[in-house]
Amino acid sequence: MARQVFYSFHYKEDSQRVAKVRNIGVIEGNKPASDNDWEEVVGKGDTAIEKWINNQLAYRSCTIVLIGAKTAGRKWIKYEIKKTWDEGKGILGINIHNLTNLQGEQTTKGSNPFDAYKIGDTPMSDIVQVYDPPFSTSKYVYGHIADNVESWIEKAIEIRNKY
Repeated sequence: MARQVFYSFHYKEDSQRVAKVRNIGVIEGNKPASDNDWEEVVGKGDTAIEKWINNQLAYRSCTIVLIGAKTAGRKWIKYEIKKTWDEGKGILGINIHNLTNLQGEQTTKGSNPFDAYKIGDTPMSDIVQVYDPPFSTSKYVYGHIADNVESWIEKAIEIRNKY
């Protein structure tokens, strides 16, 4: 069953890598914001960004945090993680550092963005799964994500339903 998901990522650094994941096709995701759309939303300030994120999350059953080198700790990533959890939606992370951008470049592995949160006394990073494709070649990383993302989403929803 195709799920509607929200993608959380560092736009400036990872949008080209994220576009690859969004094109996998086994899940229905939110329509990618074009550069102009994102610049317009950001230009309107924090309230407009929160409203945009809230609208994007409204009908999603899961958030996928696509983790690049500089994803963890970013203000809007943190907001999206908290909002997703508070709304009882599934959430998971996928390391995308070995996917290439349009220039064929990979990047370094980023920190786990879930390390910053606790669910009760338990670190969120002990609850939320982060997947790290076991390949260094972008084509194989893409294939691994494509082969597994649907089951990862179902697992994330199952995990979230336990809390």
